[in-house]
Amino acid sequence: MIHDLLGHILTVFLGYFAIMNPVANTAVFIGLTADETAQKKKKIARKSLLIAFCVITTFALLGNAIFHLFGITLPALRVTGGILVFLIGYHMLNGERSKMHKPRGEDKADEEDADVAVSPLAVPILAGPGTIATTINFSSTGGWSESLITVAMFALLCVVTYFFFVSGEKIVRYLGRGGINIVTRLMGLILAVIGVQMLIEGVAGAIAAS
Repeated sequence: MIHDLLGHILTVFLGYFAIMNPVANTAVFIGLTADETAQKKKKIARKSLLIAFCVITTFALLGNAIFHLFGITLPALRVTGGILVFLIGYHMLNGERSKMHKPRGEDKADEEDADVAVSPLAVPILAGPGTIATTINFSSTGGWSESLITVAMFALLCVVTYFFFVSGEKIVRYLGRGGINIVTRLMGLILAVIGVQMLIEGVAGAIAAS
């Protein structure tokens, strides 16, 4: 019994680790926050992970009910998320910050920080369609115990990811401005490809369900 429980806990954690990939997301975080101070980076990291945790917790506890209530299908979520991720990756690939999280005016620094934390970091990078699908898959296999294990493992991964994000400052100093520009474009390419992959999976899922 205990062995099966530990095996399930490990499976959930490794599943989240693979789908969220804190190592790769650290490079994305560096590219998106290259112009920010260390204090602002910590603020953005905390806010994005907190939002992602709230989103995943909601879907872990009420995911199936939410989808049923609004008539949302997973393929539709993947298509929408794929388009959003692709657009963000496209802007990064061109060395720009997406207008979705770049408000006009220099007096909106706090709003800009909040926007970066919400999109694209929290959603859809950290709590994207793949993470939500994984959450619903893990939490819907049993009762409340599976849901609590799912939430606990995602919380643990959020803590791990936060330390990855915070240590990214050392990587920034090592790479320099030119290195960050390269990382930004490479991560933009990766995000664009991920977005296309999400879109393909969403269309394929919609066709299969029809």
